[in-house]
Amino acid sequence: MNIDYDLVIIGGTIAGYKAALAATQLHAKVALIQPQINYELNYHYALSELGKAANLGILDSQVNTTPDIYSDRTNGTAVLAKKLQIGMSPTNYTKACKETILYAHAIAANLTQINSLTNLAAQGVDVILGNGQFQSSPQLSFAVNERMLRARTYLLACGSHPTIPNIEGLQTTGYLTLANIWQSLEKPNPPKNWVILGGLPQSIEIAQTLKRLGCSTTLILNHPYIFSILDPEIAQLLIAKLESDGVRVLTETVVTQVRQIEDKKWIQAGDKAIETDEILVATGQQPNLESLNLAAVGVKWNQRRLIVNQKLQTTNPRIFACGDVIGGYDIANIANYEANLALKNALFFPRNSVNYRCIPWVISSHPMVAQIGLTQVQAQRQYGRNQVLVFKQYFKTLTAAQIRGEITGICKLVVRENGEILGASILGEEAGELINLIALAMSQNIKVKHLGNLAPFYPSFSEILVETAQQWGKKRLNKNHTLQEFLQSFFHFRRDWNF
Repeated sequence: MNIDYDLVIIGGTIAGYKAALAATQLHAKVALIQPQINYELNYHYALSELGKAANLGILDSQVNTTPDIYSDRTNGTAVLAKKLQIGMSPTNYTKACKETILYAHAIAANLTQINSLTNLAAQGVDVILGNGQFQSSPQLSFAVNERMLRARTYLLACGSHPTIPNIEGLQTTGYLTLANIWQSLEKPNPPKNWVILGGLPQSIEIAQTLKRLGCSTTLILNHPYIFSILDPEIAQLLIAKLESDGVRVLTETVVTQVRQIEDKKWIQAGDKAIETDEILVATGQQPNLESLNLAAVGVKWNQRRLIVNQKLQTTNPRIFACGDVIGGYDIANIANYEANLALKNALFFPRNSVNYRCIPWVISSHPMVAQIGLTQVQAQRQYGRNQVLVFKQYFKTLTAAQIRGEITGICKLVVRENGEILGASILGEEAGELINLIALAMSQNIKVKHLGNLAPFYPSFSEILVETAQQWGKKRLNKNHTLQEFLQSFFHFRRDWNF
């Protein structure tokens, strides 16, 4: 069998780009098939950060810092959260949208240059623009631009596109998706009233961004929580924070129909009729696989994902896959982890199995939400309620949080009796950076007592990890009555000793 490449990567996602770059650095011969040029994903990262636009000085806003109180349902205490209310005239709102988009354009252009196809080609990757499909005869290959590319292995990093729910009147009325929402903000009169359908991580980020730009925003979820895999306490606090920011959140609500009445859109959500200017559909994603002729080469998939094993092989062992094409949320660091593991298996021997235990994920809300490993409920179900310890600390105890005015937040560590860290959930400022320390500790099997011995600079948000971890030592001491009695006797002896 004649082989042109060690690996052919199909798809122009960031995960595909990084896999191609890593493969060529290993001196493999690699081709990357880019079906289309689309860097819309870069806007998401830029604009989610612009949810803090008032702090950046981009918005000419009036900020009301009157505290709101919402209930902390875990310990019954009240948590103070600043409610950011942005009041704008239509002229200021339009100006803010234009300035925000210009800022996002600049960031997206920089990211595009950093992750450019030109850079890949300069590194030795054979970049091919065009759409193609697999061929099974006379041998496994990929046909694109009248070329037949033969490789030892293939990697699908095709990404996904929005799934549109079957709601009466939705297609007729019109809607936006994650791929084109930001284009609407460039209009002369951008929509100011929004309804967002679905609970993807991006839904939360966009809801807050739109609200802080001055929009009226309603987020509609089918389920009681934002994410079923999120720690319930963190999920409740996140919803409370969204509501304190002014985002209207409707949980366990099903949208049954959409209607256009004059120049407004009306949504029937449960027993409520909601008037809005625009609808954003973010209910889920489905893989970009339709034109690849996968059935001919024995690759199985369903509407939501490709079917892969623990080594990220599809049902054709020579074809691997990574990213949201195999299901789950579109989370960049998870896709990059999968791409790295699939790359090693594809180029060498398929011995590495995927393990998400030490891979964190983050929602870029404000404040951020970050999680890794097992939640309290999952850990107690797996190990038993008596074998799992849960420690928590609130951000309002931190000097850094008080200085920055970011006191809303909680850090939870889930630990076994022997000190093994099973997971963590954090809602608060710098949660994305903090969770990386937990990921390192878990990946290196570092016990919680060592985390409690860190000495981070003061004041910093890293102190929340130390304060939370130190509770393990306190609990161990409180349970060890023999040690407590010894210590009492020892210091009593020391006090009575005559030097």
